Amino acid sequence: MAGCVLALVALATPRLVLAVVWLATGWFSRAFDTALWPVLGWVFLPYTTAAYMAAMLNNNHKVGGWWLVLLVLAVLADLGSHTSTRVTLRREVREEF
Repeated sequence: MAGCVLALVALATPRLVLAVVWLATGWFSRAFDTALWPVLGWVFLPYTTAAYMAAMLNNNHKVGGWWLVLLVLAVLADLGSHTSTRVTLRREVREEF
């Protein structure tokens, strides 16, 4: 039950969930070899970082099958969020002038 709630909250606020997971569990150290990739993931690709961590922890450190599908969807979600942010900023700049 707690895992389902965490997944639902992660859809809305992935960076907050990643920060809580980093502080409350040892999942990042088990999924990543260094702290560099999770930090970069937190800044630039939070959905992808969470999906990769889930795949590493639940699929014996392999990305394949449905975990690969989840990872691709996470990359698309991250790219979509960056694109929509850029479009919104452009509209705001045009409206100011």
